[in-house]
Amino acid sequence: MDKRADIREKALKDLRQAEVLMLDGHFDYGNGYHGRVYLNPHQLFRHPSTIWRFAQDLIDLLPDELVQGTEVVAGPVTGGALLAHTIAGLLDSRRSLTHPPCSFAPFNYDPAGGFALRTFYRDELKGKRVLLADDVRNTGDTFARCAALVRDAGGSVVATMEICDRLEAITDLGVPNIALAEFKAPENFKASACPLCSAGIAITRF
Repeated sequence: MDKRADIREKALKDLRQAEVLMLDGHFDYGNGYHGRVYLNPHQLFRHPSTIWRFAQDLIDLLPDELVQGTEVVAGPVTGGALLAHTIAGLLDSRRSLTHPPCSFAPFNYDPAGGFALRTFYRDELKGKRVLLADDVRNTGDTFARCAALVRDAGGSVVATMEICDRLEAITDLGVPNIALAEFKAPENFKASACPLCSAGIAITRF
């Protein structure tokens, strides 16, 4: 097994051990769907040391040209922004002291208007090579919306990265995607027709 495959296999075990990746339950996702699997970002971020460890492993998977060439790491609030902020700091520890420091930018979210960038961060992204980070990738739509904001601000997306890829992406941004762990979740169910509810299995909500 090569080094990268070994890192991914260990990360999947660590995510389960830390109860970040929760399997074989009955979860209410809060969007009208239920399912057996839940990636718990609250568990992931409540101890800063946990996200630092996973961020270090993610950087180990990055090609050297991204480690050296990324100028800004950006992510959507809350989980993606916390991860992006951590990665931006850790990237500098992998580069020479004379290398310009890596910047960070968060994408704010408003239920009424979607994702947005404050003017300060729009200016920060202009002409910059941007790495997008998030805790989990589902359909890839969040990355696509954030990438559009980067381009609108005059920056360019060089890659996307996440802690867990659910292997359900339907959007291709045309740039590399780096996942620390990959997990294909079982089918989700509409809450109104959930067989887990019919079986009387207790629901877990977060």
